[in-house]
Amino acid sequence: MSITKKATALALGLGLVTVPALTACGASDEGSTRGGGSRTVTLVSHDSWAASKDVIAAFEKQSGYQVKVLKSGDAGQAVNKALLTKDHPQGDVFFGVDNTLLSRALDNGLFQPYRAQGLDRVGAQYQLDADRHRVTPVDYGDICVNYDKKYFADHELAPPATFDDLIKPAYKDLLVTENAATSSPGLGFLLGTAARYGDGRWQDYWKKLKANGVQVVDGWEQAYNEDFSGSAGGKQAKADRPLVVSYASSPPAEVIYGDPKPSTAPTGVAKGTCFRQIEFAGLLSNAGNPEGGKAFIDFLLTKRFQQDMPLNMFVYPVVDGVQVPAEFTKYGPPAEDPETMTPARIADHRDAWVKSWTSLVLK
Repeated sequence: MSITKKATALALGLGLVTVPALTACGASDEGSTRGGGSRTVTLVSHDSWAASKDVIAAFEKQSGYQVKVLKSGDAGQAVNKALLTKDHPQGDVFFGVDNTLLSRALDNGLFQPYRAQGLDRVGAQYQLDADRHRVTPVDYGDICVNYDKKYFADHELAPPATFDDLIKPAYKDLLVTENAATSSPGLGFLLGTAARYGDGRWQDYWKKLKANGVQVVDGWEQAYNEDFSGSAGGKQAKADRPLVVSYASSPPAEVIYGDPKPSTAPTGVAKGTCFRQIEFAGLLSNAGNPEGGKAFIDFLLTKRFQQDMPLNMFVYPVVDGVQVPAEFTKYGPPAEDPETMTPARIADHRDAWVKSWTSLVLK
C-alpha cells in the first residue's frame, strides 16, 4: 500500500504495463456453489490490488466461486468507505487495511471473526489480532524515502540515509511526501517519525522538515509518478524532487517494468527512514456470502497466491517458506531495522497526531 502503493499505480505511471482489474468473469449471483449460496465472492480493496489471472482462475475452479473486485481508492479512502457501508457492505472480504489503520476498523466493528486455514504458517509478528482473528495478515512491506541516484551523482551529493539527514540544509527543497490524513504511506511516514523521536519530539522534527522545504501532496501516485524525478513517470512529468516517501519495494518495480530494462535500479532507499507496514484481509460484518469470503481468505494464505504477490503488488509474503522472486529481493530487500509501533499505541495517538501534523505542516 499497503503498503500503499504498488504495482498498479506504478505501472500506470510508467505507461508500460497495466495490471488487469479482476471482475466476475460474467458471473451471476444466481445459482449455487458446491456449498450452496451465492456463486460470487466480492472483494473490496484499495486501488493497488492486483493478482495474476491464472492464479485467480485456479481459485475459481477449485472453489466453485467467481471473484469480483471493487476498488475504492487509496487504503485510507477504502477503509473509510467500508466503515460507512458496514451495515450493508459492498462485498464479502476487505483486503488492504494495514497496521496504521487497523484499530479504526476493529474498533468500529468492520469485520467478523474467522480463523483462516494456513494461519499456523504465518509468523507471530504479523498476527496483530491473534486473540480474536478478525483480520488475517497477508503481506508486509516498508514505507521508506526513495532517492533518485542520478540526481545525487550529478550533484556529487551523498543521498540521505536517516530521518536526521532529511532536515540538513544539503537536502533543502528535495523531499516530497504524502498527506498523512489522506494517504497510507504518508501516515506511515508520520508514524515512523513518531516511533523514531517519540511524542513531543516528532513535532519539532516536522517543524524542521517544513522549514527545510518538504512538499506535501494528496497521495502516492502524485508524489511518485509526478513529482519524484527518479521514477519513469516523474521523468515524463518533468519532476523536480529527487526524494520521495514510497516503499523499499519501489526500486525493483523500476527495473522490472523498465523499457528498456535497466541493469540496475535507478532509485535507492534511505534505509534509516523505514516504517514496517503489514496488510490484512477480513471477512466483512454482514457479508452476503460469508462462506465464499472465508474460502477467499484461506486462498490468500496459499503458497500459490503468496508467491504471486511480490511481482504484482510489490510486497513480501507473510507465510513461512514462500520463495520470493530473485529479481524482487535483489533490488528491493526489506529494511533490516525498520521503525515499528504497536497497534495499541497507534490507536491511542493516531488521530491526535494526524490533527497535530495537519496544524504544523499544512497551515
